[in-house]
Amino acid sequence: MATAAATPGGFRAPDDQTFLGHPRGLAYLAFTEAWERFSYYGMSALLVLYMVNQLLLPGHVEHVAGFAGFRATIEGIFGPLSTQALASQIFGLYSGFVYFTPVFGGWLGDRFGQRNAVIVGALSMSGGHLAMAFDQSFLLALLLLIIGSGLLKGNISAQVGSVYPPEDEERRARGFAIFSTGINFGAVVGPLLCGFLGERYGWHIGFGAAALFMLGALATYLSGYRYLPARVERKARPVSAPLTPNDRRTIAALIAAMAITIFPHIAYYQLANVLPVWLEQQANMNAGGFQVPIPWYQSIDPLFSIIALPLLFALWQWQARRRHAEPSELLKIATGSFICGGANLILVAAIALSPGRVLWIWPFLYCAVQGIGFMYFWPPLLSLVSRAAPPKVNATMMGSCFLVLFVANNLIGWIGTFYEQMSPLGFWLLHAGIGATGGVFAILFGRTLGRILEAVGPANVSKE
Repeated sequence: MATAAATPGGFRAPDDQTFLGHPRGLAYLAFTEAWERFSYYGMSALLVLYMVNQLLLPGHVEHVAGFAGFRATIEGIFGPLSTQALASQIFGLYSGFVYFTPVFGGWLGDRFGQRNAVIVGALSMSGGHLAMAFDQSFLLALLLLIIGSGLLKGNISAQVGSVYPPEDEERRARGFAIFSTGINFGAVVGPLLCGFLGERYGWHIGFGAAALFMLGALATYLSGYRYLPARVERKARPVSAPLTPNDRRTIAALIAAMAITIFPHIAYYQLANVLPVWLEQQANMNAGGFQVPIPWYQSIDPLFSIIALPLLFALWQWQARRRHAEPSELLKIATGSFICGGANLILVAAIALSPGRVLWIWPFLYCAVQGIGFMYFWPPLLSLVSRAAPPKVNATMMGSCFLVLFVANNLIGWIGTFYEQMSPLGFWLLHAGIGATGGVFAILFGRTLGRILEAVGPANVSKE
């Protein structure tokens, strides 16, 4: 007869059912997230090209339910927009709100159960991907995807820790690493398959593939239902004292650090918005007789983020031995900003030196360098906030990090509306400058912010 291990909230899972030495529930969570991210990134890789080349053109846009009123609202705020500018603005709004709704999704999950929230979120996302298969339901599709992602994203992450007993901290940390591998796998493979199908056999075939994998995610989650707790219970906490003046200074310093990372985010995330349009117009995609599908470029930066991780760990350890300290989080953020800005200079140089269309290898290098830059600014920001935020607001501050993505993606969409008004060289040079600005700000204010944040000890880190 199977024994059972108690986890937070009284949930008991059979401990003779393991996955790589971890609770069985982790396998279902990791594979669910892999298929969900597969569908999300696969669909996102097609989105802008689909809008520019089909949906927003005459003969199609008139059939999108509710689009006339939606466009009137958008242009009432931003002014008249061309097809490409409108596509950029829609992409920015969509990708921004995907990172805004998890705030509410987590709140609902805490009150009605994370397992219920994940199931409803997966159903909503499945419906959204299916709705993308038809021009008429485009706006409904985006709405369902935004709502579904909000319900699923934070709640499934919360469940990862809940499948372990409270004292099993070491395996829990490794479990999150396995879970993150699922995210990276989906981010790499999704654009490869959906992008190939979308470009070769039609946009809706690519979206249909994303829908199938989202349904697969739902089926995977439901098949592991009995291994997962219905609700992640939080430890009872005594009523804590109000925030001190030092706490408030720390919070202000963290908000400043978050604001600085908006700059590298803009320099980085434009690869999912304007880059596909630029590749279609300006790049030679012929690689030895094979026409490289443009959506495949969305797989390059997450792939190089995976490849770079052990190399960066080794580099930081070497720097720690030489300088008796690993580079601070703020210095890493500055480095990431300069790397992402410098990646844009690859496109600037390629445009300046190419007599005709830019060879496919140069945007490949651009995406690869962006993937390395991302590892310098986003994980260090999460680490900094987790370490330094006062315990009373630690979880709130961690959630606020994702509001950086909300702001950055909306700005990316807005800046992308100026692409047709500028030369390609000028547009990518602008993004090189935006990335460099973030690096300069991180260096200028790093010493002041560092004095505030480096004084915060481990005791201030939340143990949730």
